[in-house]
Amino acid sequence: MKKVFVLILGMFAITTQAEDFDKRQVLTLTESQRAHIHEEMRALLTGTQKILFSLSEEDMTAVAQHAQSLGTHMAHKAEDHLKRVLPEKFMQLGMSVHRDFDQIAMDAESLKDSKHTLRQLSESMNKCVVCHAAYQIQTTQQLLKRNLEPDLHAH
Repeated sequence: MKKVFVLILGMFAITTQAEDFDKRQVLTLTESQRAHIHEEMRALLTGTQKILFSLSEEDMTAVAQHAQSLGTHMAHKAEDHLKRVLPEKFMQLGMSVHRDFDQIAMDAESLKDSKHTLRQLSESMNKCVVCHAAYQIQTTQQLLKRNLEPDLHAH
C-alpha cells in the first residue's frame, strides 16, 4: 500500500510540474534584437560587478565612473529599433534602471557614502528581478520551432 501511495504521489508531482509552465510575457524578437538586449544586460551585470568591487575597495571615484557608464547615455545606443517591438512598460523599466545609475554616479561622487550606494544599487537591482520575473525573450525562430514540435505532454 505504501508503494502505491508513493507512486501516486510521484505521479501527482510530475503532473504538477508539467502544468507549471513559464507564465512570463513572451517578447518575440529577431535574433539581432535579442542579441542587442542580452548584450546590454551583460554590460549592466559587468558594470554592477565593477561597482561592487570598487565599493569593497572604498573607491567612490571608480564607483561613480562605473555607474555613469551604465547611465542614460548607454541606453541611447540604437534603442529606437526596439521601441517599436518592446512593450512600453519594459522600456520604462529599462530606462529607470539607467536613470538609477546616473543617480548612483552623482551620489557616489558627492556623498561618498558606500552604504547609501549599496542601498541604491539594491533598489535598482530589484528592477532587474521584477523584469526577469515578468518577461522572457523568444526569437521568431525559437517560437516557430516550438510550434512545429509535437506536444509530448499532451494527454
